[in-house]
Amino acid sequence: MQLGLVGLGRMGGNMRDRMRAAGLEVIGYDQHKETSDVASLAELVQKLAAPRVVWTMVPSGEITEGTINKLAELLFPGDIVIDGGNSKFTDDAPRAERLQAKGIHYLDCGVSGGIWGKTNGYALMVGGETEIVAHCRPIFDALKPAGEFGFAHAGPHGAGHYAKMIHNGIEYGLMHAYAEGYEILEASELVQNVPAVIKSWREGSVVKSWLLDLLDRALDEDPTLAGIRGYAEDTGEGRWTVDEAVRLGVPANVIAASLFARFTSRQEDSPAIKAVAALRNQFGGHAVKR
Repeated sequence: MQLGLVGLGRMGGNMRDRMRAAGLEVIGYDQHKETSDVASLAELVQKLAAPRVVWTMVPSGEITEGTINKLAELLFPGDIVIDGGNSKFTDDAPRAERLQAKGIHYLDCGVSGGIWGKTNGYALMVGGETEIVAHCRPIFDALKPAGEFGFAHAGPHGAGHYAKMIHNGIEYGLMHAYAEGYEILEASELVQNVPAVIKSWREGSVVKSWLLDLLDRALDEDPTLAGIRGYAEDTGEGRWTVDEAVRLGVPANVIAASLFARFTSRQEDSPAIKAVAALRNQFGGHAVKR
């Protein structure tokens, strides 16, 4: 099978390699000429046989919208656009309608696997029409891990990105639980070898996971994480997950707390904690640090 891939960064470049290794013909386009197979989106479309499949793997928001709008002008009825970036799920149905007006099909695909996906495979969550998903199944089979797991047709347009949003919200909570446990171990007077404890959990423990393996790997590289600043960004999916929890009336205590913890990490000196310290001083005479 043949497809075009737009965006050859950390994820897209590895995806191109994995699909080619599986026997697919992948023509990639990127603004960085040294990694691109073609010079333009127009040339990419020209090199594809009908019905053309073009997968976009670019940053969400304006860049994704601009890329898909350009493709809409270049592609033909019957062609297919797959967005594999972290677009917000609410963008998908309107995007599908705009493309359908031109006879172009659309799928949204949540992709998890990060920089390890090239070797381990990617978890894929797809939204869109059943027959279009079936047509593109060789692409998904090339990207997913071997075996029965790693792929889901989650539902109609938007379902793929919705599922990936919730996936990332869960990821926030899991990472923060490990992070809090690590900090308690570091603060303990008893535990003298925190990296060894983390390593001991990797087998035989109910908290074993790939995230734990990655924490162990980070501690192998820097046993006290001294070279890392305690600052964590968020790319939107955690916020959207909490928004959905509020809309649906679903208690999401852990995910919400992990998101707010990231906000705290960006404050040099928290105004809220200043207020707490001032209040403790006022009602109890507790000392404050100047």
